[in-house]
Amino acid sequence: MVLNELSGSIIQFAIKIHSELGPGMLESVYQRCLCYELQNSGLAVESEKFISINYCGEIICDDAFRLDLLVENQIIVELKSVQNVRPVHKKQLLTYLRLADKPLGLLINFNENLLKDGITRVVNNL
Repeated sequence: MVLNELSGSIIQFAIKIHSELGPGMLESVYQRCLCYELQNSGLAVESEKFISINYCGEIICDDAFRLDLLVENQIIVELKSVQNVRPVHKKQLLTYLRLADKPLGLLINFNENLLKDGITRVVNNL
């Protein structure tokens, strides 16, 4: 599946979940629901996947960071349920993309009245 199609599917499922549950839930609730929807659609999803730190050719730490979701081994999905997405949240996702060597990430803040206002695409310029 092409990255744009895949990210579109992820966003559609997120909108479905947001329509059903609304804003204000814990991030972990949205994460489990999105994982459920993606897996039921036949997509490969890894939840809470660890990213290692490689320094000078050596793995210094194999569980330094944890991704919320990795979909089809291509797109990192970072979920939030916060009042406002801050620049640090986007930097966090970009760091994950670089460390995991993935091309695209989605930052989805479920604590918005309209979910489309809480979706940010982040591209890793490999």
